[in-house]
Amino acid sequence: MNILLQKYRILGKKGEGTFSEVLKCQNIKDGSYWACKKMKQTYDSLDQVNNLREIQAMRRLANHSNILELEEVIFDKKSGTLVLILELMDMNIYELIRGKRHYLPERKIKNYMYQLCKSVEHMHRNGIFHRDVKPENILIKEDLLKLADFGSCRSIYSKQPYTEYISTRWYRAPECLLTDGYYTYKMDMWSVGCVFFEILSLHPLFPGSNEVDQIAKIHDIMGTPEPNVLNKFKKSRGMNFNFPSKKGTGVERLLPNASADALDLIYKLCTYDPDERMTAKQAIRHPYFKELRETDKRQTALNKAKIQVQDKDDAASRVENISPSPRHAMSDKENKKKESEIQIIASLPKPQSLPAHQLFKDKRKVYQRRRRLGENPNGYSSSFFPKVPIHASTINPSYHSSSFPSTFSSHNTSGQLSLLPSINSTYKSHKNPSTKTKNMFNHYQLPSLDRRGAGF
Repeated sequence: MNILLQKYRILGKKGEGTFSEVLKCQNIKDGSYWACKKMKQTYDSLDQVNNLREIQAMRRLANHSNILELEEVIFDKKSGTLVLILELMDMNIYELIRGKRHYLPERKIKNYMYQLCKSVEHMHRNGIFHRDVKPENILIKEDLLKLADFGSCRSIYSKQPYTEYISTRWYRAPECLLTDGYYTYKMDMWSVGCVFFEILSLHPLFPGSNEVDQIAKIHDIMGTPEPNVLNKFKKSRGMNFNFPSKKGTGVERLLPNASADALDLIYKLCTYDPDERMTAKQAIRHPYFKELRETDKRQTALNKAKIQVQDKDDAASRVENISPSPRHAMSDKENKKKESEIQIIASLPKPQSLPAHQLFKDKRKVYQRRRRLGENPNGYSSSFFPKVPIHASTINPSYHSSSFPSTFSSHNTSGQLSLLPSINSTYKSHKNPSTKTKNMFNHYQLPSLDRRGAGF
């Protein structure tokens, strides 16, 4: 792609999936590094690109710290090639745990899972479910985690049945295996539970070789569900299940060193009945994340306090930094003279406005008086008031307050005119946005590395 190569230097390949490949690239202009997701499918128009479910979902999910960000979308109309320039992360969760012989620190695991639950909660709250949550689609950079690859996502409010063959098999919920597309956003929570177990144990929880074996492995560990639960699935699929009754070995045997809270969270995430399965919001509130929740609350309160202080400082600086424009700037001598005149004027009584007929009457009296004294009556202004020079002891009646620039129009508590403009009751401070405004292609995701089951 000429457009891509004009702006970015391709450095190497990071991974490949069914529908795309990921390259590492560098911005030629500023030297920054990015991930380039190049789609294998070609597109006919920009409208078709904008209508992609993946792009629409990313627009809605933008501006969240645990959703992968999109820098740029490059579409070559001539070739129909689509490229997404994405935030470059260090690795995905699968690469993190692959081949490890020692468990990860529990604090690190808890931090990652808390961020994953927050990303899923944000997604579900905005009416979207992922349908392919797995270690390959969860990216990390040091202590930061971001959910990626929304190519399989659907709207929570879209009509069932959905596509049957979705989600990598090992992380596929029972309702996805036992029905013809009659599942909900709760399927994501089952996948989160499987990912949680895998990060803790360094091994997949239900590594089935096919759909039948997948169900068997679920029953081996979690036990055969109650008949009323299976009846829910029978109604939607229209067939009978004859599963042998199993008690299940339980997750405890596979995680002997896990805490009670961690085990409880896994069980509630991997509840067979989706109606009883916990939501992402409930997962965030689980006792397992208590410490992180309290830290979040303290940080939120601190941020609010900083914003309030910043707003006050900004308001004060707006007032203090007001100065005349260069074309109206005066010398120090002129400033002092002007200030002394203003103080003299401010100390004199405020002129009273008169009705028009009284003003005209006063003008006529002056005119007649000038004639009696033998002075030229036509040597005066045509205005209602005669021109009278300003002295320290008198004030020109034509000097209304509107004659002053707005800079000198407000009074302070001492009764003198202030050199600062007044801030009326309609003044409102403007907060700086916590995050910069993004364009329509702001956040997108890296594709997963398809190591098993369904890919992109």
